[in-house]
Amino acid sequence: MKFNVKILLLFVLFAVVSSGGCGGSNSNSLSGLRDENERMIQAMTLEEKIAQLLVIRPEHLNTVMSIDAIHYTRTSADTEVNSVMRETLKKYPVGGFALFAQNIKSPEQLKKFTADLKNACDIEPFMCIDEEGGRVARLGNKAESFDIPRIGSMQSIGETGDTQNAYDAAYTIGGYLKDYGFNLDFAPVADINTNPDNIVIGDRAFGSDPDLVSRMVSAFLEGLHAQGVMGTIKHFPGHGDTTSDTHTGYVAVYKTWDELMQAELIPFIDNIDLTDVIMPAHITLKNIISEDVPATLSYEILTEKLRGELGYNGVIITDSLEMGAINNTWPSGEACVKAIEAGNDLLLVPYNYIQAFEALLNAVRTGRISEERINQSLRRIFALKFREAK
Repeated sequence: MKFNVKILLLFVLFAVVSSGGCGGSNSNSLSGLRDENERMIQAMTLEEKIAQLLVIRPEHLNTVMSIDAIHYTRTSADTEVNSVMRETLKKYPVGGFALFAQNIKSPEQLKKFTADLKNACDIEPFMCIDEEGGRVARLGNKAESFDIPRIGSMQSIGETGDTQNAYDAAYTIGGYLKDYGFNLDFAPVADINTNPDNIVIGDRAFGSDPDLVSRMVSAFLEGLHAQGVMGTIKHFPGHGDTTSDTHTGYVAVYKTWDELMQAELIPFIDNIDLTDVIMPAHITLKNIISEDVPATLSYEILTEKLRGELGYNGVIITDSLEMGAINNTWPSGEACVKAIEAGNDLLLVPYNYIQAFEALLNAVRTGRISEERINQSLRRIFALKFREAK
């Protein structure tokens, strides 16, 4: 990245500290931070801006590894930053990293790996992980070797009916995530387990009652925030009433918007001002949208419904773009361009990162996407990056 961005970033951080140290009001501090963020955005090159939209696997930087090998990380995964990765970052910088179980070997290795990834970036990256508790817990499933508590499923917590248990689980998770260098958790699951045949959500959800799920989601977010870790409610507008798996292919939902408003949408609506990030699902809503695309790529769902009707102004991150529901149909570049057109801000794990980067650049240069549209996402991203969790 250009040196001007480094200088402006230091200036932004100095402005935040200075505004707080002088006893200014919170609104004045936020206003000052927005002004400094805007100055930085206006000084960035287009390449620097595009970089901030992308959250990738560390392996994407290792150009020695084949694209196919990257996405079979049970056998191929990076656990340290090497010279090839550092060189790739110079040409193709990123906005964040998502680590998976295969990137995690030991406490010492993980702390060094996350620190080195951060230090390799000119702008502080999002350090992301799926740590829900239960069966989806990259660190929790290595609890013994990491000497951390193993958190049970969210279903088991929901069954207690006590939101303090959800808070305590998230407080524990947030504590060890922060210790190991993570700042953004792809949790909690806000889906309602409304279909007993669901093979994707199941015990990852707090339960089948919308109000219970909503209260548990709130408590979980509060627990993460108490540790200074950001949270993500997923999978908007609700993955609970499905029987197929978006990891492998196309999944359709036939409920109307009014039907979703009576159940699946309740935890999202109730927590829209508390969450840091919302992640849409790769489900196709046959009776809601006119185009046969997943919610992730739908302008109607993300911009008209989530931002317009529901009033959400925060960061939207795609679910992983390497999943079959996306990657089986769209090349990485086109998927990322369509995701930005739909209203996403962050693009999570495109199958081919460099192809995605170049496609986004080309989309702006040819006028398919305006640079101002990219700036809109950057404002939301920087508002999240340069502050503590809620």
